[in-house]
Formats: sequence, C-alpha cells, structure tokens
Amino acid sequence: MKIKIFSIAFLAFIFLNGITVKADEGMWLPMLIGKNYEQMKKQGFKLTPEDLYSVNKASIKDAIVSFGGFCTGEIVSKNGLIFTNHHCGYDAAASNSTAQNNILDSGFYAKSFTEEKPISGLFVRFLVRIEDVTPKVMAALAGVTDNQRASKIAEISKQIASGASAGTDSEAEVRDIYKANQFLLFVYNRFTDIRLVGIPPQSIGKFGGDTDNWEWPRHTGDFSIFRVYADANNKAAVYNVNNKPYTPKKYLPVSIKGVKNNDFSMVYGYPGRTDRYLTSYGVALATGKTNPTIVKLRDIRLKAWKEEMDKNVDTRLKLSSQYASIANYWKYFIGQTEQLKRLKIYEEKQTQEAKFTSTAKDSVYRNLMQNYKTTYAAYEPFAVHITYINEGLLATPWVRNASQLGGLFSSMSEKKDDAAYMAQVKENMSNVLDDYQQTYNEIADKKIFARILTAFYNDVSKSQHPKFITLITENYWKGSPEETFKNYADYLWANSKLIDPVKLRAFVSNPNMSELEKDPGYMYAKNLNPQDYVKNNLGSVSTDFITQKSRLDNLYLKAILETNKTALRYPDANSTMRISYGQVQNYSPKDGITYNVTTNIDGMVAKYKKGDQEFDLPQSLLDAYKKRDFREYGENGTLPVNFISNNDITGGNSGSPVINGNGELIGLAFDGNWEAMSGDIAFDKNYKRTISVDSRFVLWCIDVLGGAKNIINELDIRRDKIAVDKSKLIMKK
Repeated sequence: MKIKIFSIAFLAFIFLNGITVKADEGMWLPMLIGKNYEQMKKQGFKLTPEDLYSVNKASIKDAIVSFGGFCTGEIVSKNGLIFTNHHCGYDAAASNSTAQNNILDSGFYAKSFTEEKPISGLFVRFLVRIEDVTPKVMAALAGVTDNQRASKIAEISKQIASGASAGTDSEAEVRDIYKANQFLLFVYNRFTDIRLVGIPPQSIGKFGGDTDNWEWPRHTGDFSIFRVYADANNKAAVYNVNNKPYTPKKYLPVSIKGVKNNDFSMVYGYPGRTDRYLTSYGVALATGKTNPTIVKLRDIRLKAWKEEMDKNVDTRLKLSSQYASIANYWKYFIGQTEQLKRLKIYEEKQTQEAKFTSTAKDSVYRNLMQNYKTTYAAYEPFAVHITYINEGLLATPWVRNASQLGGLFSSMSEKKDDAAYMAQVKENMSNVLDDYQQTYNEIADKKIFARILTAFYNDVSKSQHPKFITLITENYWKGSPEETFKNYADYLWANSKLIDPVKLRAFVSNPNMSELEKDPGYMYAKNLNPQDYVKNNLGSVSTDFITQKSRLDNLYLKAILETNKTALRYPDANSTMRISYGQVQNYSPKDGITYNVTTNIDGMVAKYKKGDQEFDLPQSLLDAYKKRDFREYGENGTLPVNFISNNDITGGNSGSPVINGNGELIGLAFDGNWEAMSGDIAFDKNYKRTISVDSRFVLWCIDVLGGAKNIINELDIRRDKIAVDKSKLIMKK
C-alpha cells in the first residue's frame, strides 16, 4: 500500500514583506521539495522529486543519516559505509588513541571488517517518514493559557510519538516549525553498532586549525569513515562480534568528474538551529551582551586547556576533542557578531518591524513589537548573568555532577529495593564518571574555575551576586578577586570529595546524604543560583522571558503566514532533515578580489610549516605530492582539495553530502565562510558559501596515502563518461 502524507497547510509558505526567496537560500523540508522542482531543474537538477524523498520506494533520504545527533553522514556503499567529517569522528579517534598507538595523529584505515573499531555510545538514525500532525496538536491546545502552552505541547507530542512507534522497532518525535504554528511527526530507525573504519591524520583532517577555521581559501581534508552494523536479519542491534555490515535501502555513488563554477549542488542533511525570524531586539541582545560573554568564557577555557595540552601527548589526546568543540564556536560567535554589525541587520530588522506594525490590521499584531520591547527590557539586565550560568559556572563538569547528587541520592534511598532501577542508576553513574575522568585535568580545571568566578565577580552587577559570592569574598579574600577565587579553588580541591574523579568514584560507591550536605563542593553547587535578589529570582526571570518570547514569536509567525498564502517559505532549521540547493559558485569578498570555487594541493603545501600544530603535513602526503602521484583523482596536473557553493547550511550539517544534478556525491560540507557568519540569523545572498572537501581528495587520501583499496573497491565511483566510453571501445577492438 502506498503512503501519501501531505497537508494543505504546508502549501501556505510566504516570505516576509514579499521579498523573493533566492534559490540558494533555504533549508527545505524534503517531503515538499517538489514545490521547488522547476527552479532546481533550471539550475541543473536531473532527477525527480521522488528520487529525493519517498516513503514508498528507496530514495536519497534513505542514504542520509543523523550521525550521533550532532552531525550528518551519508551511506556510500552496499555494506553500510558512512562518510562524514573528520571533526565529527574526532572523538572516536581520540578515544581510541594512546601515546603508543596514536591514530588521531597518524591516521587509521581498516583493511578488513575485523579491524574496524566499535565506538561505544555512537549511533545513527535513518528517517523513515515525516507526517503533518498539526491538527492533533492544535486541538489539544484549545483553551490552554500561555503559561501552560509549552507543557501541553510536550504532553501531546509525546502521546503522538508514542502512538506512532508503538509495536515497532522505530522511534518517533514531534517537532514544531514556524515557531509552533505547525507540527511534524518524524519516525526514525536507530542503529547503535557503529564502527570506525578510517580517518586521516589530523594534520590533514584539521589542517589549518583555528587559523583557517571559517575561512576561504581552505585546504582541509575534513572527512572520516564509519560503518553501520546490523544483526543477521539486517535489523538494528547492540554491538556483537557476529553482527554484519548493514545493507541499506539506498547509497550514494561517488563522482570524481569534478566541479566547475555554476554547477548544480545540493546539500542533504540535519542542520541544527537557525533563528531568521529573530527580531531586532534579539539581534541587539546577541551582539551587545550574550555573544561577547560567550566568547570571553570560552576563551578562558581554551587558554587553560592549551597550556596543559602543550606539555605532553597524553594530555593533548585527553583534552583535544573538547578543545576542538569549544574552539569551533568560540570563533563562530566572534564572526557572527562582526558580520551582523557589518550588514546592519539590526537596522534592517527595525525597518521591517516598523512596516509590519504600520500595516497590521489586528490590534494584537500592532502591539507585538512594543510587547517584544517590553519583554527584552525586563530580561536584558540579567542576560549576562544567565549567560555566565549556562556557559561558565555550569560549564565545569564537576559542578554539574555535584548539583545533581542530592536528588539522585534521595531517589536511590527511596528505591533501594528496586533492583532494576538501582542497576540502571549504577550503570548511568559509571558512564558519567568514566567520561568525567577521561577529560579531567586538575591544573586546567582549577584555573578555569577560578578565572570564571573572577570574571563573574567583575562583569555581573553586584546587586545580582548570590550569597555564596559574598561568603567567598568574606572568608577567602586575598587582596584581589583573582587571588581570592584562586584561594577558594585551592580550598575546594583540597576539601571536597566531589571534584577529584578517584575521590568522587569512592564517594558515590557508598553514598551518604549527611556527608554530601557538608561537602564544600556540594554546598557551592547547590547555592549556585541566587535566591530572591532585587525583585526577581533569576530562574523566574529566565522562565518568564522564554515563555513570553515564545508566545510573541508564535504570534509574529502566525501573522507572517497569514499575509500571503501562496509564496514558498522555508521554516527555521531545528535538527530535522532538510535539503538546500544552489550552485558551485565563486564570490568577491571585497573590491579587487574574487575567490575561485576550488583549492588544490599546491595551495595546501604552500601553507605547510614543518612541526607546526596547525599547518604541519604527514610525510606521506609530501612524498606523493613531490611525485605528482594524483592518479585518476587529479585534474590539470594538480589535486583538488576543497570547493565552495552557495548552499544554505548551519551547525549539524557537518558531514552532509554535497550532491550534483545526477544524484552523485561530489563532496562533504564542513564549514561556512567568515564573510557570512551572520547566516544563522540573517542569510547573506552575496557572501554565503558552504566549504566542502572534494570527493576526489577524500578518495585520494584513502587510496594513495592510506593504501585502503578495500574501501575504494566498495564504492560506486562515477568517472568521466567519455573516458569510460573510450575504454569500452578499446576493449572491443
């Protein structure tokens, strides 16, 4: 039986103020991509909408996976082989590296199935189908107050998802789009036996480091390889040595025919979050308050970790994954702030909002912007404080762990006779402790703790300081905030049982509530949130702001959707599957400069600095380059490395396939460009570019540098048609 899932409501997309949506802008729902089909064909797309998304037959959607919930991957062989980014596989490589067998630095390619490395905790999800459930959710929201709305949406969404997955091996979730004006059900199949197959040395996979991050021209081999395993019936199963490589419904052929300017390109993946309906008040808050605070707090962590990572290989391997993760968005928030200001997005949105208000016929809509202004004005004085809690004070792992122990111990005491519950708690606790111990570094963690407290003391209004800050300064004052909080950190590390992983493990193995309540680390964590200062509790300020803003956003989008019900309109990204289409395309960032669409290995070697942490290269690459050993992957006497396209992406798209008009993989998306860092809030049609690693460079690394012919032989490699035809003619002769 064929399944046909659609909604008339979905045909009512519009663009604010009648501005035409550019073909390269938008993260489109795959179930409705047919609405864009004519424009895609004009740009060079040669397949059908059903080739992209279908619930009745295999389609490209079946070759795309949500990788670990934080990246995207694509299936590229009949044996469940996955391509994704190097930075998506970074932790898998780091956690399997030691000073004696350092695959993070040296690279790794399994030459057989038995050499592939199981990665605990990693999973992929395949999308089964999408269904519009807006009528069901809206019916449940009838008569619900604004304060009850979020909890009611969560309740009915859970019911719908449970009903969709009941009696199946699937899992389901309901996600809202258009600021909770519409709701979709997503049904997935989850696989948890995922194994590392290959990854280049990080000198290739991370070439350019923080210096080149978010920059073009780029020369980074940002790829890694995994495989999905299944049981004898091709069903999802926990890791077992007898599991077999998964046979997918669909996998992507890999093209080595190359790219040129204006070629069609499409990105298919799981973009994380965009907020393109954010009002001018939100832009002002981000650029003036929250972004600079996030950058400052991440800078504190990065500097402390780097000081320790430079001391020895073991420490570098332990901290490298979390360092890379924090560094990536540290630079992102710098760039976003800079580009939002350069593009005058605040002023542009102010103009749009004034027009919205002047043309609104309903009084509810006419008052929206004033209500936004009032809501932000109430929250703005506490924005830095709340950012410090989320990004700074709670960023220290031991604080998060300690704050949860009181409730956990109480629950364990109440359910001590429930064997299943106790077993699950112990397993969860063991996993948390293992993860904590893996990245714990006493010197760095203590520095971070003291420096963040110092920054908090200096940056947050004294009227908002919680009581514990006053107690610390009264009891540990050493002449300056810096020395005071350093002294306090020394005291905590010496006297708390909740910070050092060995002490913490011993304590939780024999929990004692009375000892916990006396522990200075627990006392600090428990009193982290200030109670009743000025007129508001900080938690209430945050909750009220979220509730009020969510309702205003909902009304704003409702008004926009009602304005023009015939034009196409894409919703914000929300970690669900999307398609972005456009072209391989050059750009001019400033007068007199035009960037080409591709970079090559000549530029990569030109950046080479022997022994440098960001620009070193493995000897195998240098040797192959000297011989010009590029084989069939080369072009015009060199080897392509990266290319750019005007596809619309964001975080979560890392590892997404870049696909040509024939449905072939031409590269892996891994980054955006500095000139368009405003993209999550404001798409810039002139500068927005997606940076991808060329499939030819990926295969060259696997084949020539890695010697992994077994992997190459798995792939369906699409070569130049003329060359293939000539080969056949020669064979006939």
